Amino acid sequence: MIIDVSQLVKEPIGATWHYGFRETAESPISGEVTLLRTDKGIFVSGILDTTFKAVCSRCLVPLEQPLTLHIEEEYSSDAVESAFIINGDQEIDLSEAVRQYLLLATPMKPICREDCAGLCPSCGHNLNLGLCDCPPREIDPRLAKLAMLVSDKEG
Repeated sequence: MIIDVSQLVKEPIGATWHYGFRETAESPISGEVTLLRTDKGIFVSGILDTTFKAVCSRCLVPLEQPLTLHIEEEYSSDAVESAFIINGDQEIDLSEAVRQYLLLATPMKPICREDCAGLCPSCGHNLNLGLCDCPPREIDPRLAKLAMLVSDKEG
């Protein structure tokens, strides 16, 4: 996601460009960013849509979830002032910023759906597909009083 900004850096402060794109490299990403010429470089803001691939943390089924990223970063030709730089060819590379925003937006424990039942702890059967043939688990005697409280509320 490299954008040539050689003409924009020659523009006066406050000049803007709108740049739309659609990438299909590792994961499809599309959207539009606005490039704003500042006194220090180029301020990039935009909304990008993508999907991330993961495995459900409860039932281990592969899943894809859509993500919307709201990006706001300033690119500068001075590496000391900014984490993101305008390179010598007067280009900015959005790849690292997008990667960082993806990491922040990706859930720590992705799940395929809110009511995912997960796997049976004994046999590993996916409980979303139905109950398994395992006998009911015995309640730890130390927690038996708590189980009675739950059964009292249900009845």
